[in-house]
Amino acid sequence: VPAIQQKRTVAFLNQFVVHTVQFLNRFSTVCEEKLAELSLRIQQIETTLNILDAKLSSIPGLDDVTFEVSPISVPSVANDSHSETSLEQSQQNSLPDRGLQESEVTAENILTVAKDPRYARYLKMVQV
Repeated sequence: VPAIQQKRTVAFLNQFVVHTVQFLNRFSTVCEEKLAELSLRIQQIETTLNILDAKLSSIPGLDDVTFEVSPISVPSVANDSHSETSLEQSQQNSLPDRGLQESEVTAENILTVAKDPRYARYLKMVQV
């Protein structure tokens, strides 16, 4: 078996290192371009949000706008017969108190725009 040629091994290692460095340089360039595009897009979105915020804040009386929230019913996964009987019992127990509860429910269901869950995400962005 002949000896390993050092010059040939060094040439292979050199070629590997050069190709790897070229690949990493191309990869970093592409990543940098994509990050620059994303940064530009984020700045555009931020500018748009600031404009929308300014438009919303210029509307007088927007904080006083209210709407009624309808209660959301969550279907139960447990036994249907058990849940039906408990539901019937709770309805029978609540019949005398219905007059008091209706006034409380209407007070609880009225929300301002600032407390609206649909706008919470946008208001949170504005606060940041």
